[in-house]
Amino acid sequence: MGKTSDLTAVQKTIIDTLHKEGKTQKVIAKEAGCSQSSVSKHINRQAKGRKKCGRKKCTSSRDNRTLQRIVTTNPFKNVGEIHKEWTAAGVSASRTTTRRLMKDMGFRCRIPCVKPLLNKKQRKKHLAWAKDKKDWTDAEWSKVMFSDESKFCISFGNQGPRVWRKSGEAQNPRCMRSSVKFPPSVMVWGAMSSAGVGPLCFLRSRVNAAVYQEVLEHFMLPAADQLYGDADFTFQQDLAPAHSAKTTSTWFKDHGIPVLDWPANSPDLNPIENLWGIVKRRMQYARPNNAEELKTTIRATWALITPEQCHRLIESMPRRITAVIEAKGAPTKY
Repeated sequence: MGKTSDLTAVQKTIIDTLHKEGKTQKVIAKEAGCSQSSVSKHINRQAKGRKKCGRKKCTSSRDNRTLQRIVTTNPFKNVGEIHKEWTAAGVSASRTTTRRLMKDMGFRCRIPCVKPLLNKKQRKKHLAWAKDKKDWTDAEWSKVMFSDESKFCISFGNQGPRVWRKSGEAQNPRCMRSSVKFPPSVMVWGAMSSAGVGPLCFLRSRVNAAVYQEVLEHFMLPAADQLYGDADFTFQQDLAPAHSAKTTSTWFKDHGIPVLDWPANSPDLNPIENLWGIVKRRMQYARPNNAEELKTTIRATWALITPEQCHRLIESMPRRITAVIEAKGAPTKY
């Protein structure tokens, strides 16, 4: 009893002839002098070239190209809007078919990456800063205390429109939405280092230089004592008007605290932005009823941030800088 590969031309002819006559595989195997499995494999191998059965596709290649062009041109439209535009072009297909074909083309519905808007001058400074800091070690970055403000709302469910894109297109400009800095809202100030997080400050009024210096006095200095003790550190802040005011610069000089030079509109370089994201994702199912309950939830979630998480984010600084250099100063996702 030979294997399929061992069948002779005569045996194959016998199998083909008896199979056409409708004989069972058991009978064919006995007549051909081989195993029944060899007969089965030979018959199946011969049948592979047969024409596929099933329902005929309702769309042509041209229709599919039209759909791909619609999705590529308008990636922020939902399936209903894409289906409506596609059928308006003369294609007869259901909404389910539209979604299935989009997935077959490789499109997936994702939350778009956010990038800051930078002009040419800002991109140039962005790149120059990255090149200047490209040789900094993890030990040097661990001496930096990163700070920032962030908006917190009662509900975190609305993350804006989603985008249809293919794998590897996360950084494609047409698949990204732009962020606008300083939206009108109450902000929360926080600070972090590789050793962990400092206390939060809930800002009740518009932040001017005087208010910001109060935050530094009552929240940043305690955070520095908590995270660094008597060790030296460098403070990081963005270029908000209250941060770059002359009186604020004088405050830092009077307290002997060096401030890290920072390019404008660069949240993609600040690891605390990712920390805010972690806090908000953990709070997405929380349903505070008022501002006080929201503050309590924020404090409780912030307290769960571990030093290990902060350390991993600080360790990402060399990768962030490399990404900016490779993008020639263009903003990257964060």
